Amino acid sequence: MLPEVGAEVLFENVTKIYGGARGTKALDGVDLRIPGGDFVAIVGPSGCGKSTLLHLAGGIDTATSGRVGVAGSDLALLPERELTLYRRRSVGTVFQFFNLLPALTVLENVELPLALDDSPEAPVRARELLARVGLSDRERAYPYELSGGQLQRVAVARALSARPALLLADEPTGNLDSAAGTSVLDLIDTLRREEGVTVLLATHSSDAAARANRIVRLRDGKIIA
Repeated sequence: MLPEVGAEVLFENVTKIYGGARGTKALDGVDLRIPGGDFVAIVGPSGCGKSTLLHLAGGIDTATSGRVGVAGSDLALLPERELTLYRRRSVGTVFQFFNLLPALTVLENVELPLALDDSPEAPVRARELLARVGLSDRERAYPYELSGGQLQRVAVARALSARPALLLADEPTGNLDSAAGTSVLDLIDTLRREEGVTVLLATHSSDAAARANRIVRLRDGKIIA
């Protein structure tokens, strides 16, 4: 199962407990439907379950109970190889601290998801995305030569290089000043509309959340609004 761009994401009575039955309950009976191509912000205090929700949708963690579905498929039922391909090809992630590889150039960082599949379109697609994020002139630069806002633009381009069905943005503006943060959110929303990707944004920022089509509020692992 490799969902097309703009896949629907569905959480049905999802609970996630870390550390066994008496451990920490990160999510508690979450029901949430995210239509394909939508831009949804998950808002709440630290420890409320925002990142856990993203990890489950991205297939890098599994629910303790309940169902996480993407494009109609239950991620928990996918064979390991198919789940690996889902994570590599169908999910793009933007992190707070960029997570670019320092030994690679900007162009090589953006190429990386496609290069892992030996895709012949890697350099063409990477250059196209760098042009769209306004960094064509920095493709041979290394991460240490860029500003925080530029680094996050590269990270957005890398996350979209494999044309994912789902873009997960985990506090993408948390390490940026307000101007750079606004620019990155503008970029995510523009590329979402152009690429048709579903966006799930986790944030503490009410300003960042306001850019989404819909805001979901979490507290103590439960949806409260």
